[in-house]
Amino acid sequence: MKWVTREFVHVDRTACPWLITKFIDPQAEFLFVPTEKIQEIVEAHGATPFDAPGVKLGHRDGKCSFETIIEEYKLEDPILHELAKIVHSADTRDTTLAPEGIGLNATMTGARFNMKDDFEAVEKATYVYDALYTYCKFKLLREKYSDELEKMSRRQQRDFLTEKMR
Repeated sequence: MKWVTREFVHVDRTACPWLITKFIDPQAEFLFVPTEKIQEIVEAHGATPFDAPGVKLGHRDGKCSFETIIEEYKLEDPILHELAKIVHSADTRDTTLAPEGIGLNATMTGARFNMKDDFEAVEKATYVYDALYTYCKFKLLREKYSDELEKMSRRQQRDFLTEKMR
């Protein structure tokens, strides 16, 4: 399936392709075009638009596109919902929800100047979102097992959490 969004990717437009490929459409093909060309691409190629003004899978009700896609596709993974807080914070610059968003915003800002095009930026950003997903999983496990972890040495904590991460 083809997906289309605005060119010159940043946070939401690197996070959404990661989300779509990992959880919705593993064979997704992404197109990055000027905003004014999105509707033309939708009609010509049957592409699904995202993170663009006025589209169903865009910003709405205070949510960024990443959150809207999670909601529309009814993705219930609690780790994804934790990651969505970071993406929201980075994309909207509202860091009260997740201070990690500051780092993600900085990373994606710098990355887009190090890449030859949007395709490379999305491809290389995959590592960042994979790492953040794992971080969120770790964070949730640490919260869930906080009582048990308090009674363990650092080595035991690491071994325990490593086992739970699998």
